[in-house]
Amino acid sequence: MATDTDGRTGIEGLSALVTGGGSGIGLGAAKRLVADGAHVTICGRSEDRLKGAVNELSVQGAAGAAGAASYVVADVTVEEQVVHAVGAASARTGRLDILFANAGGSLHMGPLADADLEAVRATVDVNLIGTFLCIKHAAPVMAAGVAGGEGGSIIGMSSGAGHFPHRYLWAYGAAKAGVDMLCRCAAEELGASGIRVNSVQPGIVDDELMAPITAGGPLLDDYLAEMPISRPGRVEDIAAAVRFLAGPESAWITGDNLAIDGGHHLRRGANYGLLFGE
Repeated sequence: MATDTDGRTGIEGLSALVTGGGSGIGLGAAKRLVADGAHVTICGRSEDRLKGAVNELSVQGAAGAAGAASYVVADVTVEEQVVHAVGAASARTGRLDILFANAGGSLHMGPLADADLEAVRATVDVNLIGTFLCIKHAAPVMAAGVAGGEGGSIIGMSSGAGHFPHRYLWAYGAAKAGVDMLCRCAAEELGASGIRVNSVQPGIVDDELMAPITAGGPLLDDYLAEMPISRPGRVEDIAAAVRFLAGPESAWITGDNLAIDGGHHLRRGANYGLLFGE
């Protein structure tokens, strides 16, 4: 493992698992971790997408003589597949040092009274239950590595929608609020095992998922009007925060829910009713 000029140990040689790592913020975070020397395993449900992502990561790693990348196909809502993903991520070094539980999404948007039960359940499942399963199975592997003198870092993917209301995005927001509380509870419980747990709360980020909004229109205008730093986020903004929370630079930070949103959390949430002509 490399040591910088301040005597701090970096993440070179550490093993990381990034769920939902085939695109967007997950892929951006994986790129940052590989660039800093970590051995990164990305997982997701689409093998074709994962293969393309690993090709990008491998080219980057070779160019920078940095870390390495691999993939494993896994659905984070299926427990045995999460067990398999954690095993694959730890196989290279016999350890798991970093988990970015990034997989998630919104399968429901709209008023409470019109909500489809299965869409709401699926939203909670992929965000909250998926993150729970990843922490459940990553934590024992991380704890086993502490005897070697290292701790582990878990970062959950939350959202500004989980911190303050965004009109009609309530199912996603409730699931992400659950992720924040899950990470805080896990931080309290796992600290004695040398494991730190935090979450990140991105605002609107200009990636594939949010492209229909960041391309422009009333909803983007609504976002920007409520942001002191009035621009969409970049994938790199979130990746930099994940890298910070993954490494020794944040060694005394745990149980935090970090807003990365240009200050959006200081004001009101976005009005997704604008997508319905309201």
